[in-house]
Amino acid sequence: MSAEARVEELGLDLSDPAGPIANYVSAVTTGKLEYLSGNGPRRPDGTMMAGKVGADLSTEQGYEQAKLVGIQLLAALRAHVGSLDNVTQVIKLLGMVNCTPEFADQPAVINGCSDLLVEVFGDAGKHARSAVGMGSLPGQIPVEIEMIVEIK
Repeated sequence: MSAEARVEELGLDLSDPAGPIANYVSAVTTGKLEYLSGNGPRRPDGTMMAGKVGADLSTEQGYEQAKLVGIQLLAALRAHVGSLDNVTQVIKLLGMVNCTPEFADQPAVINGCSDLLVEVFGDAGKHARSAVGMGSLPGQIPVEIEMIVEIK
C-alpha cells in the first residue's frame, strides 16, 4: 500500500503544515535528502501544547505528543515533496523531550513519532534515531522532533 493511501486509511489530516516560528525554513532539499526542521505538537487551532514530561505529562501523554509532531512532520514533508509516495526512506530522527531531570524514558516518548512513521511507510519508515532529554524547549513544548528523509 502506498504511503498516501496509508495516510488516508489512518485518517491523518496533513492539510495544514506548521510554518517556521523564527528565521529558518521548514525544510531544505539537497540532492536526494530532505531535511525537516524541528516541529512541536501543534493543536488544530494552531496553538502549541506545553508541559514537561515527568511532571505535567506522563510517558503515555508524551507518546501522544510525539505522534502529533509526527503528523506535523508528515504534513511539512508532503508540502515540500508533493506526495509522501516520493519518499524512499526515512533516514534519521532527532527527538527532544522536555522532561524532569529524573525522567529516563525518552525513547518511549519518541516512539510516538517512530511508530507512526512505520505505520505510514512500512519498512521504509524504519530509521536511525536519537531520543534525548532537555531541561526546556521553546515555548515549553513537551517534544520537538526533526527528521531526515531520502526522496526519489
